[in-house]
Amino acid sequence: MRATAHVYLLLGANLGDKQQTFAQARQYIGEQVGTIVSASSLYETEAWGVTNQPTYLNQVLLVETYLTPADVLTRTQAIEQRLGRIRAEKWGVRLIDIDLLFYDSLILNSPTLTLPHPLLHERRFTLMPLAELAPNFVHPVLGLPVHMLLANCTDENEVIKFS
Repeated sequence: MRATAHVYLLLGANLGDKQQTFAQARQYIGEQVGTIVSASSLYETEAWGVTNQPTYLNQVLLVETYLTPADVLTRTQAIEQRLGRIRAEKWGVRLIDIDLLFYDSLILNSPTLTLPHPLLHERRFTLMPLAELAPNFVHPVLGLPVHMLLANCTDENEVIKFS
């Protein structure tokens, strides 16, 4: 039997009933990807990349899984599609987005998946919820813990805990 891996996933949405969509996404992830060990708070964040769009809700999940990275990607993309995700514009509006941030300390560069997520250290909306769950997790490429990546992050977009 394959050993479990710890996967950090980032949920993001800026259309529809975001909290309800996240609840459904967490349910499907728990059923199809693995056990959700912990979840960060919800954060309301300014749009990044394409900025003329509604604010986002973001959350990081720590998931324990027996799946391979490719299988995690396939299943999270199927969950996005099931929840109504349409890929029209890079960094555009979306009902749901599920990004793989880390898969243990694996470094992977394939045509379909790069691990760790190549932009996570540049995005405050990713680092704040990630630092809540795993402040001391060391980025396997950059060699710095998440709390230091957040301290060094030059992204000045507003990221606030959602109440």
